[in-house]
Amino acid sequence: MKAGFIGTGSMGSILIEALIHSGALNPEQICAANRTPGKVQRLAETYAGLTAASSNAEAAAGRDVVFLCVKPLEYMRVIDEIRPVIEPAQIVVSITSPVLLKHLEDQLPCKVTKIIPSITNYVLSGSTLCIHGERMHPEDKEWIENLLTHISTPVRVSEAYTRISSDLSSCAPAFLSFFLQKYIEAAVKETGISSEEATILASEMTLGTGKLLTTGGFDPVSLQKRVRVPGGITAEGLQLMEQDLDGMFNRLIGITHAKYEEDLEKVEAVFTTKKQ
Repeated sequence: MKAGFIGTGSMGSILIEALIHSGALNPEQICAANRTPGKVQRLAETYAGLTAASSNAEAAAGRDVVFLCVKPLEYMRVIDEIRPVIEPAQIVVSITSPVLLKHLEDQLPCKVTKIIPSITNYVLSGSTLCIHGERMHPEDKEWIENLLTHISTPVRVSEAYTRISSDLSSCAPAFLSFFLQKYIEAAVKETGISSEEATILASEMTLGTGKLLTTGGFDPVSLQKRVRVPGGITAEGLQLMEQDLDGMFNRLIGITHAKYEEDLEKVEAVFTTKKQ
């Protein structure tokens, strides 16, 4: 199997490294291109056998699967560059939520799918959202998802719920780490505990909580009930959070969706202009 990657920024490089570290792909199977040649060259130096392509077309030509890991407004330029070398049997995988399947299927003659990875995939954990295009056959969907199984739990979602699904799987690690950061800072300020010790405790707690919620048989509500003793310390803390966080997550979802709609409009304008 030969894989091409166009874009080796934050998420593109995470995907490449996770797939290599998991054993899903060998470096020799990967050809990658980036607008800044030095970035992909560093990957090639780190992973012997990985090919640093001189152009996006070279990264795409003859590959079984081509991952597009670029910013939404760069898609049209990249598509124009790779269209002449794309064959119907190839699978092009987009990792950008505002670029819709219809945009890609209108512009490319091949099979198209969309995945939304997460930084958690770097440690071979978390989920990867999968939204498959109409040209994807059942065996194509299974093949892509089997590849992703090496680094995550693939979850099929409707494109209509891409944004909220991505909020929960891809944005939430940053949101959760922000919560922990503020909790740690408050612990240091209020008690004098060292930042290093507080960070270790909070990080290990997060790992354990994740296991309880995935393989431990708990959901968020049942876990709180198990820890929350009536009249106890945890109950007092949860009561404060219930009051102070009331409506905050609704506003958070509102903000992420508003930004998504803004990006979607910009992408739509680019692809509409191309059609004309």
